[in-house]
Amino acid sequence: MNVKKLVVGAMLVIVGLPVALILTVVVSVAVLDRSNGTIVSSGRPRSYLLYVPPSYDRAKPTPLVISLHGAAGWPAQQMNLSRWNRLAETQGFIVVYPSGSDVPKVWHVDRGGGLMHDVTFISALIDTLEAAYNIDRTRIYANGMSIGGGMAFVLSCTLSDRIAAVGMVSAAQSLAASWCTDPRPVPMIEFHGAADPIVPYGGGPLRDPFNPATVMFPAVRDWVASWARRNRCGTNPVESAVAADVSRIEYTHCAQDAAVVLYTIRGGGHSWPGGKPLPQWWVGPTSRSVDATSEMWAFFRAHPLRGN
Repeated sequence: MNVKKLVVGAMLVIVGLPVALILTVVVSVAVLDRSNGTIVSSGRPRSYLLYVPPSYDRAKPTPLVISLHGAAGWPAQQMNLSRWNRLAETQGFIVVYPSGSDVPKVWHVDRGGGLMHDVTFISALIDTLEAAYNIDRTRIYANGMSIGGGMAFVLSCTLSDRIAAVGMVSAAQSLAASWCTDPRPVPMIEFHGAADPIVPYGGGPLRDPFNPATVMFPAVRDWVASWARRNRCGTNPVESAVAADVSRIEYTHCAQDAAVVLYTIRGGGHSWPGGKPLPQWWVGPTSRSVDATSEMWAFFRAHPLRGN
């Protein structure tokens, strides 16, 4: 996928705004894009925002959650959107929000050279945190929003010996499922709005009038089914109603207990369920019927890294 086209599509609405408001957005990003850590990876400085809960105890192995922002997002924005810190404080895990590269910030979830630079960065970041904290190496998890969800898929294939399970919200997936040749089944949970205006639930092109039909996404259910095949799950998923506007599909009887779960939010937009709402005129509604962060953490807790 041409990542830059995805960024353009995600931010198209901005071009229709008054110049003063556009400048306000740009200045706000510059002010709010803060980090508290930097490492050098592939010859470039890469930054991240780290949260260590007050309850952290060096004597106890502590889970690590890696949360990846969407296209044109940044670490603090992902922190505020997902509200992982609140849960980390009560549940006792560390959260890190890595920063993508380029301007605006992206994850290179296509076949270009930037993909492995991003993978190398995340691997080096894990090394850095393992050296500084008592990280439970069987409980390192990755999740992301939009293109960050696409990056979580990449990590499930390239760092499957380190990443125990992954979570996604409105994941922007364009790499073919067959791209992943790693044999390890990786547990996965996804949340996707059926009315997502950016990454269509039924599949199809990114809605970008400047580059029509150049970025194609698979249907969400088809993509999830392909992940279930990767994990060698049973062919009869269990579907249940979670709320009036939320349904849940779970593939079970998977190799190494690597379950695959999809939450579908009827009428939901390109947003983080239960998280901080984004402007509805831009991304559509944010559901309050399910909390993606809490459900994701419950899923992660049930799926530590298992031996082959």
